[in-house]
Amino acid sequence: MSRIGQHHGIADFPFPVTPGGPPGIEVTDLAGWRARVERLGRRAGTAVRPGFHLLLTVRSGTLECDVDLTECRMDAGSWLWLRPGQVIRLRGDAVEESLEARVSVILFQPSFLDTATVASARLDRRAWRLPLTPPPGPREPIARTLELLDSEYHQLRNLPLEVHVEVVRHLLAVLVLRLSHLPGGHRRQTAGDETFRRFQQAVERDFTRMHQAEQYAAGLGYSVRTLTRACNAAVGRGAKAFIDDRLVLEAKRLLLHTDLLTATVGERLGFPSATVFTRFFRKRTGETPAGFRSRAKALRAGDAG
Repeated sequence: MSRIGQHHGIADFPFPVTPGGPPGIEVTDLAGWRARVERLGRRAGTAVRPGFHLLLTVRSGTLECDVDLTECRMDAGSWLWLRPGQVIRLRGDAVEESLEARVSVILFQPSFLDTATVASARLDRRAWRLPLTPPPGPREPIARTLELLDSEYHQLRNLPLEVHVEVVRHLLAVLVLRLSHLPGGHRRQTAGDETFRRFQQAVERDFTRMHQAEQYAAGLGYSVRTLTRACNAAVGRGAKAFIDDRLVLEAKRLLLHTDLLTATVGERLGFPSATVFTRFFRKRTGETPAGFRSRAKALRAGDAG
């Protein structure tokens, strides 16, 4: 998870603790999600950055939200899987309207699952395309697993606590394994996966202070060529481009969801001056930070209208 934290608009969202429930998982609905966001002292439509995995599925109706910079419209049967550190915001007036939809919301920490499931479900990989609708074949078993998980989670008194936790753990494992192996939800394993995983974790930890591939290569004990080869195999981007993509993503998050000055955004991302930050942003996006902010907020205002 990014070390940047809360910035006058993006609220860091640690895993909530509900007394009496299995530790490391919560199964709720949109009303429950709204209540958890409001416990942070924020409105339900605020952009939040969960420090845990978040699964949402629409069982009836529709749900509109923004995930990072992607607008998502979810219809019945579609799924959304957010990894820790991504930013989600329910869109405008849809906050109240979407509560009429029937939506299941599952919050979980990777530590709740056993190591074999974490590895097989590839919990540390990059997110899916958004959203994802299972094809007819796997749709029914996924729906049945969700029904069982929802039912067992809320029947705490039917089993001894330790047995209840294990039942919920196994049902969540079945769900994430099925979801992670859907078309579009699974990436082919390559020889450089472990190298990429270590590099990805290092970038997520240090991107606000280390902007060069050479710095990561030295710290991880690889050559830049090895990092670049692993990145190309994993995501089709070189090591330096991967670092830059992470910086651009965080810059856009802060420009869109906060009122921080452009110079302050650049400073928080580790750029030595506003000029250097503006040059970097314009080279990689084709517009200045101020231009992006104005355009994005105008689009959002238009959508709200």
